[in-house]
Amino acid sequence: MSLVKLTIKGISYSQTQNGAYALILNEVDGERKLPIVIGAFEAQSIAIALEKEIKPPRPLTHDLFKSFADRFDIVVKQVIIHKLVDGVFYSSIICERDKIEEIIDARTSDAIALALRFQAPIFTYKNILDKAGIYLNTNPIDQEIDDIDNDGVLSTPETFANDEKVPKADSYSQFTVKELYDKLEEAVQNEDYEKAARIRDEISKKES
Repeated sequence: MSLVKLTIKGISYSQTQNGAYALILNEVDGERKLPIVIGAFEAQSIAIALEKEIKPPRPLTHDLFKSFADRFDIVVKQVIIHKLVDGVFYSSIICERDKIEEIIDARTSDAIALALRFQAPIFTYKNILDKAGIYLNTNPIDQEIDDIDNDGVLSTPETFANDEKVPKADSYSQFTVKELYDKLEEAVQNEDYEKAARIRDEISKKES
């Protein structure tokens, strides 16, 4: 299976889940985006790594791992998002020490937080991106997510939409596949990637 290189486009707030964020990955040679719902701590750790000017007074968990790895000459070579099951992404960290390569299982959010600290590339398999990627077949969005002020991820509390206006995950089952694709395109255009991820998961269930 061929690997597709990804870059981090940004982090957006979840509009439906308390304390959740959507990490947006972009394929390097394409238009598709891969939204992954992550927790607040992981979002904070990734945002700190993205924002080079922010230095926490004490090392975060991922910073501690980096220091530990540096001390023992362990290098993270790359991260691979290798599996998607029921909307959950599974990742592997490819490490090397003394020219011996090891593969370590990890949550995707942790793997990406470490990849940033080691300046390691992030990959996924083409079949995963084909299944879970969101492809923009309309005009590119003018406002890039990487323009988001990452300081907001660190300090601004999440604002939530009215629960009556935001469909729960289960409620998407009532729509046809065509209707879901329409809603998916609308969510992407509104840059509501966390909602788009939920709709994408429902489409995958219906098409499987």
